[in-house]
Amino acid sequence: MTAITTTALGSRLDTALGRLTMYRLVLWVLAVLAGYSLLLNVLGWLTFGLPEMLAHLALCLGLTYASSQGLAGLFHVRAHTESSLITGLLLYFLFWPSQLTQGLQLAEIAGVALACVLASASKYALAWRGRHIFNPAAAGAFLAGLTGLNIATWWAATPAMLWLVLPGVLLVLYRTRKFAMAAVFTVVAVSIVAADLLRAGMDLPEALWQTLAQRPVLFFVGFMLTEPLTLPPRRWQQLALAAVVGALFAVPYNLGFVANSPELALLAGNVLAFAVGQRGGVRLTFVASRPLTPTTTEFSFRPERPVRFAPGQALELHLPPDTAGDTRAARGNGKGDGNGIRRVFSLTSAPGASLLTIGVGTAEPVSSAKRSLLALAPGAGLTATTVSGDFLLPRDPATPVLLVAAGIGITPYVAQLAGASAGNPAGDRDVVLLYLAKSAAELGYAEELQRSEARVVARLADGSAPPAFMEDAGARRIDAAALKDLVPDIGGREVFISGSPASVRSLRAAARGAGARRVHVDFFAGY
Repeated sequence: MTAITTTALGSRLDTALGRLTMYRLVLWVLAVLAGYSLLLNVLGWLTFGLPEMLAHLALCLGLTYASSQGLAGLFHVRAHTESSLITGLLLYFLFWPSQLTQGLQLAEIAGVALACVLASASKYALAWRGRHIFNPAAAGAFLAGLTGLNIATWWAATPAMLWLVLPGVLLVLYRTRKFAMAAVFTVVAVSIVAADLLRAGMDLPEALWQTLAQRPVLFFVGFMLTEPLTLPPRRWQQLALAAVVGALFAVPYNLGFVANSPELALLAGNVLAFAVGQRGGVRLTFVASRPLTPTTTEFSFRPERPVRFAPGQALELHLPPDTAGDTRAARGNGKGDGNGIRRVFSLTSAPGASLLTIGVGTAEPVSSAKRSLLALAPGAGLTATTVSGDFLLPRDPATPVLLVAAGIGITPYVAQLAGASAGNPAGDRDVVLLYLAKSAAELGYAEELQRSEARVVARLADGSAPPAFMEDAGARRIDAAALKDLVPDIGGREVFISGSPASVRSLRAAARGAGARRVHVDFFAGY
């Protein structure tokens, strides 16, 4: 896309993880952890018994998959296979495997089976406008526990499991960029639990080790708290939620009919997140598409009801069944790209517009998600599940900003500049937009940018000339010196950077080197 420097290791990791959605990544990590748990049992580090663990795994996966398929058919919707398998694996780690050597423990097995079915049912019964309110695994475990048949023990929190749980959690958090949220939860929960252990006479190193290795802090924050559909939309809300859930997770209480537990703490957090977020999915009708450049396309949708969002936020689309790549793969003509059926796209329309629009890179080879979008016919319906994001301009319109877009990273700025030209207070803001693209032909939304009257500087990799209203930055590499030369007052501006992870990493380093004090980033991890 651009001739900018990047960190090789981070770039490779971003590229690898960018091929997977959160669902696929979490599924693979949990599957590896399940295999690791079986290995630990063979080595004697876990003592459940291999037949018991295999039976428990089969029960959790089989029942969540079967109940999900059955309920989806009942509600005439498409079952999300990856989601059901993730739920099954989570329940595998939440409940003890029943000991078969002591006879068939029907009550325990029934409790686990009930948790699996209730987890699947919660996605439909405990939902609002197509969006489930509660983490399914937590809901199933909590409701099953109320029956007295079985209770969740979160056995994944054992020292032997920690050595693979920790890197798995870090991988998921890196992919989702939720380190800050995880850190807030971990600090709050560990502080409270460790303080109790210190008061009981334990020394500090042992208290910290027991809290992290024998309590489900890491497993909880990596695989359950950060579940996308049950998070509030704004970063500050997510951090506040993490603190609240951390306290509920760690503070002991007993109300008689219910006591503190990780699953109850998470369900309480889910209620708070639902209260402040976009409540439920919104049905969209596809209107039309138009080419923006030879490699990018804009798609327009009409929502059935108004969608609340701020310029710079993104929309998650739930793609129709026959457009996610699975049908083609099932027929043997190829494979889907493994990315699932949900995708996040920056909105390019201004708030209050009658149509919602997104800009998407559609250069070959296209992913299954992009094929699905390109195959949409006017009048086709799909669902927007969530609106989220913190890539927002400063509230004070007197704050000058530098917007840096690498390729398709221009999309969030289109909405922000459209809002300004439509009478938004940001219209009086001092805005400089640096647009990096391969060539003049790849400068999408040129007309919209000209109407915004912002100062636009184009850096084109092939050395071609940009449109007359844009300043030409030449074909030089965008490093700290180049940024300082192009925007001498960068130190007095808030800087926003949008593009691929590799581009964002390099440009952020360049902005810091040029003297930028506040840098906000938005990245496209691949879909």
